[in-house]
Amino acid sequence: MTWIKRLGLAPRELKLFAFASLAMGIGYSIFDSTFNNFLNERYSLSGFQRSFIEFPRELPGFLVVFVSALLWFLCTRRLGAWSLVLSFAGVLLIGFLAPTYAIMVFFLFIYSLGQHLFMPIASTIGMELAEEGKTGQRLGQLNAIRNLAAIMGSFVVFFGFKYLGFSFQHSFVLVAVSLGFAALLMFSMKPEEGQRPRLFLKLRKEYRLFYWLNVLAGSRKQIFITFAPWVIVTVFNQPTQTLATLMTIGGVIGILFQPFLGRMIDRLGERFVLASEAVLLIFVCLGYGFSKFVLPTGAAFIAVCIFYLLDQMLFSVSMARSMYMKKIAIRPEDVQSALTAGVTIDHVFSISVALLGGVIWNAFGFQYVFLLGVAIAIVNFFVALQVRIPSPQV
Repeated sequence: MTWIKRLGLAPRELKLFAFASLAMGIGYSIFDSTFNNFLNERYSLSGFQRSFIEFPRELPGFLVVFVSALLWFLCTRRLGAWSLVLSFAGVLLIGFLAPTYAIMVFFLFIYSLGQHLFMPIASTIGMELAEEGKTGQRLGQLNAIRNLAAIMGSFVVFFGFKYLGFSFQHSFVLVAVSLGFAALLMFSMKPEEGQRPRLFLKLRKEYRLFYWLNVLAGSRKQIFITFAPWVIVTVFNQPTQTLATLMTIGGVIGILFQPFLGRMIDRLGERFVLASEAVLLIFVCLGYGFSKFVLPTGAAFIAVCIFYLLDQMLFSVSMARSMYMKKIAIRPEDVQSALTAGVTIDHVFSISVALLGGVIWNAFGFQYVFLLGVAIAIVNFFVALQVRIPSPQV
């Protein structure tokens, strides 16, 4: 792992951000590995109730552009630190002060608000810390660190629940410790030079294709975040350790895949990568939805796990959208505001698809949710083909 060796020689700010990303990734991995089973065991939810949770969970993604505008006086790095503090508080409240479904939903909103505030910040800081012409490589390296974190967090969940008698409260405490440490590292970073962009609420027609890519990204996101894990947990009746194991395997693959994907974007371009993702997602959705009906039970479960791992890798193509935005930006200060607006646009459709998917699941069956995913992927393919990078000005 030569990129880890190079990290030792990296500038102070890059080291701090890399270790903050590692700590944050461990926390989020532990939470994601346990949350579906926590919901299933603590609250015994139906398919629609599970999908409805995505409304408070994803609503902060819609609100992030407005919250960021209200916090314009904080520089990017400080906003990132405070967003981690919000998630830190939210996960402790979920773990220890949420006896009812309604209270848990409110605390989930707090946790998720911090998580979503950090999303555009992670890309902005990552690109800011990259060398010219190596933005994809830098984002890939940082994503590889997050994959290493996913391995570590998932291993903690697997080992803890299998051998140490972990409860969900134990896992939530570990999440809080990880996020708190990440926040301290972010507070240790020097505030970036220059003023923070303030026009978060302005949409520019020059970036309309970027906004459309976010519409489709939000629509497809629930396939991986909500419905694929719910198939594994409820359709195939798998315990907590299964998702933790899959996330561990995906993390191992991602350590090698993420830097490779970043270099591929640098060399082949954003259009090729985004279009390829859409094609592969068609097959992933078909696999999720119909493996159970065309394969024996054991083989179907293995197939769904393989598709889950492939989907986990495809989810990283989001770095191509960020790089595309940076390349078409009319002014450098437009990048973060556009990425933040992109998160809001993403989540308008993410929430809609989560609710629609829950209705479809209950009314027709889970496989029809993934047919919706196929339709989204097809549209995504044709939109990705429209991506064009302007020639550098001489």
